[in-house]
Amino acid sequence: MSLNKVILIGNVGKDPDVRYFDSGAAIASFPLATSERGYTLANGTVIPERTEWHNIVVRRDLVSFVEKWVKKGSGLYVEGKIRTRNYDDQNGIKRYVTEIHADRIEFYNNGSRPADSSTTQASTNTGNNMTQPVQPNTGYQQGGTTLQSPTAPFSESNEADDLPF
Repeated sequence: MSLNKVILIGNVGKDPDVRYFDSGAAIASFPLATSERGYTLANGTVIPERTEWHNIVVRRDLVSFVEKWVKKGSGLYVEGKIRTRNYDDQNGIKRYVTEIHADRIEFYNNGSRPADSSTTQASTNTGNNMTQPVQPNTGYQQGGTTLQSPTAPFSESNEADDLPF
């Protein structure tokens, strides 16, 4: 078994580039920055903040959401798959591009916690190409099974006492 799933929380680096094709299909893309805080080791060595840039690609129903709401500086939670493609540049040199193909996007306030408005969230079930709004801090449906939203707070229950370990 294998799994290709990426979860990123970061800030949009520039307004999305949206392209429409003759077939009626559309695609949006934008850079997303994620940062790791800097810190100081016990011996005094300073490790600076590190920022990574990710190429986000959006297709199908999420394109209209991204075009309307996502702007430079927006704090986003992005779920998707990592894909690498290659091409030959104008000098004949093979180039590789790594992209995150987003399946779900949610706004985050300053990258720290989810926004409270359900209009600021969108997800798509790639099996039927239908957009499904996701309410913050609640479960959502996927394939008939209710899954807990990744933003829901953890709560203990008596069921934990029945675990065999």
